[in-house]
Amino acid sequence: MKSYLTIARARLTRHHVTGLFALAAACALLFTGQVESAEPANGADTAAGAPGAKGGAVAGSSSGPTVLLSFREEVFVKNPISSFMYFVPLISPTSVDRQTSANNDVEVAVISYGQKIGAKSFRVACEFETRGRGFQKYIFNSAGMIAAHTADLKENEPLTTTLDFINFEGEGFIRIEVEGTINDSTETVMEVNLQFNARGRRSPVTIGLYDIKPKDGKYEYENRTNECVARVNTLAFKKCDTTPRMGVSVASITTAAASEGFVARFKGLIANLLIRPPKIAELGNETMLDFGYAILKQKPEFTFPKAKNITEDRTVTIPARNS
Repeated sequence: MKSYLTIARARLTRHHVTGLFALAAACALLFTGQVESAEPANGADTAAGAPGAKGGAVAGSSSGPTVLLSFREEVFVKNPISSFMYFVPLISPTSVDRQTSANNDVEVAVISYGQKIGAKSFRVACEFETRGRGFQKYIFNSAGMIAAHTADLKENEPLTTTLDFINFEGEGFIRIEVEGTINDSTETVMEVNLQFNARGRRSPVTIGLYDIKPKDGKYEYENRTNECVARVNTLAFKKCDTTPRMGVSVASITTAAASEGFVARFKGLIANLLIRPPKIAELGNETMLDFGYAILKQKPEFTFPKAKNITEDRTVTIPARNS
């Protein structure tokens, strides 16, 4: 398995930064101190926390969920989608509600692994498959999102492309690429790319966005307009000495009720050329780099830090909204 796919790095402008990841996401501004310490920086060999059932978080634990990693292709070691997507609340600038569909059986596991190690650098490609039915949606607190994004606006300037939700629904393939350097036998992860549309399959990840025009100088969620849904193809995390930014590329942008046809895909193409990668929290960025290091070293598991900003976690029987 020595074949590798280069993920396109889209260069994005400021008009859509907020919606494409106030992220994750999907998704983010500077970290607000809502989580505990992440795993040590990559390059340090440390033990992961104890996993719960199927790699989920242990009730009352000071750590988040553990993703179980098996690099033997003949073994499908399952993880609930809630464990794999746990980075979403970790990098949120506000509180989130998590909704999971009733009887959700979506699970994620490693299905292929390959690495190329040189004298000064390395590159790893690891594929995950998602199987099962159901959705998991993170809905962002609207008051918090509005407050986080209006501080720099001019008087009566509209608030645009604000993140409403991130949703994962359906089956597919996720490819994670890890690249880094080797110096005096010390490996350092420099970049981690998540490709949600691997093997040509449609990405199961979407984000909801909206605009708000102020009324009497106030920005209120009830006055939102231009609601749309973007299907996320890739997320990219890089090691840096300044405020980190997350690369994002989308497959399509459409109104909430419309289908993803040619026009939606064309809007996505244009967005990828124009939108600047949003700023993300240093801790969230380091966590994803550490996840990449765990994949490089083929560790049996990786534990996320605990998110304290999930205000409601419930099971729902209704379909995912705008997914």
